[in-house]
Amino acid sequence: MHIVIMGCGRTGAALASEFESRGHSVAIIDRAGDAFRRLPSEFQGQKITGIGFDRDTLISAGVEDAYGFAAVSSGDNSNILAARVVRETYGVENVIARISDSGRAEVYRRLGIPTVAPVPWTSAQIVSRLLPGGKEETFADSNAGVSVRRLALSRAWVGRKVTEIEAASGTRIAYLVRFGKALLPDPSTVIQSDDEAHFVVPEESANTAERVVSKAPGVEK
Repeated sequence: MHIVIMGCGRTGAALASEFESRGHSVAIIDRAGDAFRRLPSEFQGQKITGIGFDRDTLISAGVEDAYGFAAVSSGDNSNILAARVVRETYGVENVIARISDSGRAEVYRRLGIPTVAPVPWTSAQIVSRLLPGGKEETFADSNAGVSVRRLALSRAWVGRKVTEIEAASGTRIAYLVRFGKALLPDPSTVIQSDDEAHFVVPEESANTAERVVSKAPGVEK
């Protein structure tokens, strides 16, 4: 898959290296040409000097064929503008923007643009959210053989009750994150677009659970 990154600071460079190491093609954009020195010497992707929300720059980076776009420059305004241009103009659904202002981040999440804060684990969080089957483990009890983890839900589950997902995956949904706030589901709760689902997952069924929730209901492979 092709990934476009805006911003070649520490986070952007780490993302570019991580995505490329996983076999994906990468284009990274920065307005300062010397920013690319942060990339490893073996980096084979595109290095594009330009403004990350400029259409000519984005087209040069291959945004029209991109699977995902991460805006991780040092400017909140630039990141959100670029993310919106990429989603609304080029139809790239998998976009994410780094926003340091928590108040504005909530507004953008309501507009359907996922955001992350500039913290040390930002690059790992973006990788898990952009790639299919992304997951984040937030708690694990090795003695009990259970963990709490965010699993990427297929859009086909939108409109289905949480009980349907639980029955199909052999898990329990511990909580949903909806519009940036935690929601404890009950049997009548229905999955909405852009919900983040955090599951209680038995370790012996973890792989099955990830596969089931990432596919449309009734699709097992």
